Amino acid sequence: MRRGVARDSGGAALMLVLWAILVLSAAVFGWVKLVQQGILLSGRSGLEVEALAMAHSGVTMALHPMVGRESPQLERGFSAQTGYRVRMEGEGGRLNLNWLLEGENPRRILILKRWMEGLGIGFEEREALVDCLLDYVDGDDLKRINGAEGDGDYRPANRPFLSLEEVGRVRGSAVLLGVPGWKDRLTLYSGGRIDLSAAPLEVLQLLPGVGQGQWERFVQYRNGRDGEVGTQDDPPLNNLRGVQQLLGLADPQWKQLEPLVTAKDNVVRIASQGASGKVVRQVEVVARKGGGNPAILYWKE
Repeated sequence: MRRGVARDSGGAALMLVLWAILVLSAAVFGWVKLVQQGILLSGRSGLEVEALAMAHSGVTMALHPMVGRESPQLERGFSAQTGYRVRMEGEGGRLNLNWLLEGENPRRILILKRWMEGLGIGFEEREALVDCLLDYVDGDDLKRINGAEGDGDYRPANRPFLSLEEVGRVRGSAVLLGVPGWKDRLTLYSGGRIDLSAAPLEVLQLLPGVGQGQWERFVQYRNGRDGEVGTQDDPPLNNLRGVQQLLGLADPQWKQLEPLVTAKDNVVRIASQGASGKVVRQVEVVARKGGGNPAILYWKE
């Protein structure tokens, strides 16, 4: 039995070594490519190019299927002057706006309204905005009580949102856009359900049927001794039934909550910071991990 474990561990180590070689190759390739495109075309300095190549290397490492949020491989120095540092978070810890609006599900709509209330948006304003959001994404031209369909120059898209910036096109959205950081808890990329392994307390408290004290105890357990989510001391959340027991919910209560949550969304947000000397560059990526080939959903640098 021990020999089998040793072989598995050796195989895992070999995979990471091979991936590290790929990272180094990617850094070199990225450096050469950016030298050609960045320096010759836009006048970037060599340090800027190298810092960006380091950030790309951090993304490459984070995309490895065996590397999670708690992995030590997310921080690496190639020399005293160059290296990368990566922060990963589960995208399912954010509220997926398209999922909340899909099918006009009452429980999901309640989550959206509670979130807006927490931002300080008044009752009448959030009722109107939610109706306008629903009218914007649905496939018909039937106007809701407080909503807005085609009127003059205003034309709803009648499809899900393609970007969070598009929310600004919705009638009545000014009350939301005026709130600093309103996009920080929203996404369009997760699987939909709120990820209990990644969501902060302020998101979990939006879910119906569970008291604040229950969520506080759950978060304290989930985050481990260091109190931070996504670190090495976090206990595994392998299944939702275990979460039900942690929350102390009876079956009828759990049936209300279960369709709204998941234990492990496979979409991650990667923020990779590369450094070369005093020059720092950052790349932000959202990717779906699972299997051998991750799918890039969003890339910004």
